[in-house]
Amino acid sequence: MPVAVKNPMTKKKSGKIYFIGIEGAGTSALAVIYKNLGYDVAGSDDGDHFYGDILEKNKIKIFSSYDKKNLPENVRKVVYSTCINEKNPEFQEAKKRNLEMKSYPEALADLFNKKMGIAVCGTHGKTTTTAMLAFVLDNMGLSPSAVVGSKVIDWRANSLYGKGDYFIIEADEYQNKLLYYDPWSAILTSVDYDHPDFYRTSEDYKNAFIDFAKKIPKTGYLIYCNDNRDVLDVAGKAKCRKVSFGFNKESDYLIKIKRVKFSQTFEIFHEGESLGDFKIKLPGAHNALNASSVIAFCNELGLDPDKVREVLSSFRGTARRFQKIGERNGSVLIDDYAHHPEEIKAALRAADEIFPDKNIVTVFHPHSFTRTKALLEDFANSFGDANEILILDIYGSAREDSGDVSSEDLVELINKYYPRRARYVPRVEDAIDILKDSINENDVVISMGAGDVWRVTHELAK
Repeated sequence: MPVAVKNPMTKKKSGKIYFIGIEGAGTSALAVIYKNLGYDVAGSDDGDHFYGDILEKNKIKIFSSYDKKNLPENVRKVVYSTCINEKNPEFQEAKKRNLEMKSYPEALADLFNKKMGIAVCGTHGKTTTTAMLAFVLDNMGLSPSAVVGSKVIDWRANSLYGKGDYFIIEADEYQNKLLYYDPWSAILTSVDYDHPDFYRTSEDYKNAFIDFAKKIPKTGYLIYCNDNRDVLDVAGKAKCRKVSFGFNKESDYLIKIKRVKFSQTFEIFHEGESLGDFKIKLPGAHNALNASSVIAFCNELGLDPDKVREVLSSFRGTARRFQKIGERNGSVLIDDYAHHPEEIKAALRAADEIFPDKNIVTVFHPHSFTRTKALLEDFANSFGDANEILILDIYGSAREDSGDVSSEDLVELINKYYPRRARYVPRVEDAIDILKDSINENDVVISMGAGDVWRVTHELAK
């Protein structure tokens, strides 16, 4: 068990902190932690208000539009989302007043770097793994703090404020936010080229993780997936204690799946000895990998594997990660955040395993023009386990207004590999209209992507 350090987050603070773009997955979680630290927190956002209920529950005032008048007179610090443009009127007003300003990753690093920070990083699986690790450590009495990139179903929130030594974060590699964090330890789930609007090449992308892994001190751990070639390259450059997990027989923690439905059972072997069966309420081999990284980490920390087993079995997952929303006309409705080809394949493979005799209907919302263009072939080849595919217009979000690729291009290429399976459906409302009366007990409908495609299954469930 690592030596405890003095916790700088137990002392209550005071003053006003204002968030520009407060309803992002990360900014909303950090705002709540600052609130728990004793700060007077407020902020603004003109987005879809997906995290508004969490902020309101914590009595954090939210302005639904950006206006320089929103900034309090005596604000102590301004934290802004990395998607905020410098032309934002509140950003400009804060600059004009010469206020202390920090981007979201800088403000998070202010807290994370002062504790025994555990960063969960990688292309896929970050959210579930972060939530799972924090859930286990919290239920084992270690009182961690945590920032998660989605709502954790058991918490009805996306953050934990604890008084223990550990701070667990979902460490996003986009815009190389990894530069700000100095982890004591890390879990590396996967490295598959992504974010081509920021990383010009796959080597640039991998190097961001290599640089991050090098920062882990010799007293810390890198828990890494042994099934991913680029992960192995990253792990090879780290100087800390290294522990692998995966289906590869050379893994320090070897997984053998026994049963898969909406929940699954798998056995973990460590140094040739069985740690026994573990059951989780999440489907898919990718979630067995996520869980095994947590099991490996906890075992390295010297935690009782039987208690870890018990806590893991009760974890219910996070929002938008193969989340069952409800039913309509007997069809099962599922929502998933998959927005990268490898994530799509993993989610659809899980759906096929759980519902082998059903028609799988996928409504996909491509996210960002640059990602769609750079990975177009990979996207087109990722829908093999879907029977019907509805492709919405590309969701550029705050990153991009337009690009030289379209959803029609993706539909054409999908149909090249899987004839007559895909069709172009421009809007969420169009997809709802198409499906509301046509689906039945023979169908599974999965809304998929990083945009507001979640509205499809939520509306159909009403």
